[in-house]
Amino acid sequence: MALKKNNKSGPLSDTEVDGFMTTIGPFESEPHIAVAVSGGIDSLALTVLCKKWVDKHGGKLSAISVDHGLRKGSDDEIKQLEEWLGARNIEHTKLYWKGDKPQKGIQEAARIARYDLLENWCWKNGVLHLLLGHQQDDQAETFLLRLAHNSRVDGLAGMSRIVEKSHVRILRPLLSIPKHRLRATLKAVSQPWLEDPSNENEKFERIRIRKALPTLVGLGLTSEKICETTDSMAQIRVSLEAEASKLLAKSCYVGSAGYINFNAANFFSAPKEILLRALIRILLCVGGGVYPARLIKLERLYEKMRAALRDANFTWKGATLGGCRILLIKSRQGAVNFLFCREERMLPEPLLVSGSIIIEWDKRFQLHLTKSENKEDLKMKIEPLGQKGWKDLCKVYPSIENVQVPVEASITLPTLFDDEGILTVPNLNYNRHSSSLANLCFTKSVFHPRQTLSGRGFTVAK
Repeated sequence: MALKKNNKSGPLSDTEVDGFMTTIGPFESEPHIAVAVSGGIDSLALTVLCKKWVDKHGGKLSAISVDHGLRKGSDDEIKQLEEWLGARNIEHTKLYWKGDKPQKGIQEAARIARYDLLENWCWKNGVLHLLLGHQQDDQAETFLLRLAHNSRVDGLAGMSRIVEKSHVRILRPLLSIPKHRLRATLKAVSQPWLEDPSNENEKFERIRIRKALPTLVGLGLTSEKICETTDSMAQIRVSLEAEASKLLAKSCYVGSAGYINFNAANFFSAPKEILLRALIRILLCVGGGVYPARLIKLERLYEKMRAALRDANFTWKGATLGGCRILLIKSRQGAVNFLFCREERMLPEPLLVSGSIIIEWDKRFQLHLTKSENKEDLKMKIEPLGQKGWKDLCKVYPSIENVQVPVEASITLPTLFDDEGILTVPNLNYNRHSSSLANLCFTKSVFHPRQTLSGRGFTVAK
């Protein structure tokens, strides 16, 4: 569906709010939604509008603010925001970005930290819907920013209205709404807003682009027209994603031990654009990453893989990218496959355990450990099996070599060690008979990557 033009002016009506909430639905009865609110025009207008919508549907609204701790006065601003929201009977939660801050790429680091804090809060509080205040001008800026960095279709498609994650839906209902209408909405209800001083700091590329937009408007290149282009790119992106899904479905095997095999001939029969898109998904799934590798690195990997397949070079030492190791192998049935497994580099440091825990390990596995009641504290650790661990395991459990898990993947698996050595490797079905295991149950290690092979999918902004 093409982007609907928004030629109206003035405050948003209840009918319009119902309309854009319908496009990002469905919602449960009596929905509990969260809105990320900074106190600026966009997020505050969205919060005010959502409060009215939630009340009408018998639901609950949680407004969440993140203090990045990057400038003086931010805490005072959040206190002011809390007063405004309290006067409107809106529940408000403050989250803080703690720890050291990077010297370079601070905006990107702050954005990642903000999303992590917001998503974790939603997960812990059972909230399925997180709304963000990105509007039409933000979408236009995103397009121009990515155009300046030679982005291809995916980047030029802009931001998605709906992003489905494992625990929460990220929703952007205002992508077709111009900022001046949000400003008018706040003025109509006599609601002040905050101005972020960093929005004037031209050391940030996005701010420079924002300040250039009025010049482009004078040339006829309005935010609305730019967003029509992002919509066209989004339609193309959706089609390409569907083709990539078909390719992965017919070519790939996903191992429960966190690796992927794919049939090389099937895979390389696809057009390059589709293949690159599929490679991105594989790398994110196996490597546990959040963002795809840069295009130049991806194309370099593509060329190496194609050359290895063409020459049937099974002595190829392989390649690494996105936390993954890539090898050309022959299956036991004789098929030529590419193996993607976790790279040994940058695996988690040893983690001491002494009781019951459920943890995310290496951004790929969910581990469940349960300590028996009334037992003394245990002194054990979880760490990757490693090369030495694999050799030790082969000595005490020779049949391990018959397990249908590649060695390259096995050495990166979560393993429970005690003072005597390897205690258990759940993904390899190995348990050493020990009194320690009577005290601690570690039989569940589930491959649960942040990004699945199916991908999140891109939703066109309507």
